[in-house]
Amino acid sequence: MTQWYFSYGNNERIGPLDDEAARAQARSRPDGYCWKEGFGEWRPIHSVFQPSTAVAVAPPPVPAGRYGASDEVDYRIVGNDMQFVEVELDPGESAIAEAGALMYKESAVQMDTVFGDGSSASQGGGLMGKLMSAGRRVITGESLFTTVFTHTGSGKAKVAFAAPYPGTVMAMKLSEHGGRLICQKDSFLAGARGVQLGIYFQRKILTGLFGGEGFIMQKLEGDGWVFVHAGGTVVERDLKAGERLDVDTGCVVAFHDTVSMDVHPVGGIKSMLFGGEGVFLASLTGPGKVWLQSLPFSRMAGRMLAAAPQGGGQRRGEGSILGGLGDLIGGDSNF
Repeated sequence: MTQWYFSYGNNERIGPLDDEAARAQARSRPDGYCWKEGFGEWRPIHSVFQPSTAVAVAPPPVPAGRYGASDEVDYRIVGNDMQFVEVELDPGESAIAEAGALMYKESAVQMDTVFGDGSSASQGGGLMGKLMSAGRRVITGESLFTTVFTHTGSGKAKVAFAAPYPGTVMAMKLSEHGGRLICQKDSFLAGARGVQLGIYFQRKILTGLFGGEGFIMQKLEGDGWVFVHAGGTVVERDLKAGERLDVDTGCVVAFHDTVSMDVHPVGGIKSMLFGGEGVFLASLTGPGKVWLQSLPFSRMAGRMLAAAPQGGGQRRGEGSILGGLGDLIGGDSNF
């Protein structure tokens, strides 16, 4: 028997309901969302019981008990181009962050380094759970250790985390994205204690080889806040079922796990050789949301390396007629 669930404002949930009761509920209150097994996401009630209406929908909330409850932290994101996130903790609450992400903390916040991502400790995991957590982090290119910041005093206390390069810090509540996000390997900045950091394997060989992110990406799971960093400006797109978006392979930051990622050639031989976009583009197919970055770190690092005199590059745009002699006088060059 089909079981329907209905969701309205103020966290009101109704269900499970059978088909007849669901139709009656939809007629009486069509202003919410509904879900049943087989749906990849919650859908507006009027779109399900009036199929002619096209919709763009959000993913389902995290089912109760699927993950351990994360700490309910408050936050604010500061800055425009070089942002940082300031997290406000109540007594006993904790935030986790990548090693080296700390900007500042108040004295009541105790800093501790743990093995893995810290989630196993909050959920009673043993040594094996910690080893698995650490192993997943090594595979995705992260450190074996994570830093946990816990408020041990009274009142409220703040701790801030800074992005490693210019870009945008995005705050995402995992419970609003189906409890899971797939991200590029180095995008996680910080999050509430209880968030799990895992690995996501690309199943297709071509996607793993040429998708820009390799075979392994980062998987964030839980129901709490996570803070993800992207280079440059971030664009959010909501893809409908079957809708495809072609992007540069390095510009993919994150996407829902309902989105499929593949690669395809940019075009003919001339476009591959002289188009400047590489050989392949990443194809993201809905349904679900995707987040794109305008300035991948690899692109910025490549330009910096190419322009560095030590790397054989040339100074550009300085406007000095003295050239290398001007660098020597100004202290920018050494013999």
